Amino acid sequence: MELAKVTAKGQITIPRVIRNLLQLKAGDKVFFEERKGKVYIANASQTVLADIQKKMQEEAAKVGFQSEDDVVAYIKELRRVR
Repeated sequence: MELAKVTAKGQITIPRVIRNLLQLKAGDKVFFEERKGKVYIANASQTVLADIQKKMQEEAAKVGFQSEDDVVAYIKELRRVR
């Protein structure tokens, strides 16, 4: 557990250990999420990327892709046809 002090403007410095854990760099954005009275912080870039990957997997499953090899074969077929 790490400790941070809230300034008069409501700002905190995220402890280095947490920044490293979340792979945060200067200028990165973070998400705050409240669940059952607890607040969670996440690297926004990683969260968005994970959401996109999940949606892409769902779309791939809809068209019958089971693996990355299926996607590669489909792309090769598209290129061959053109």
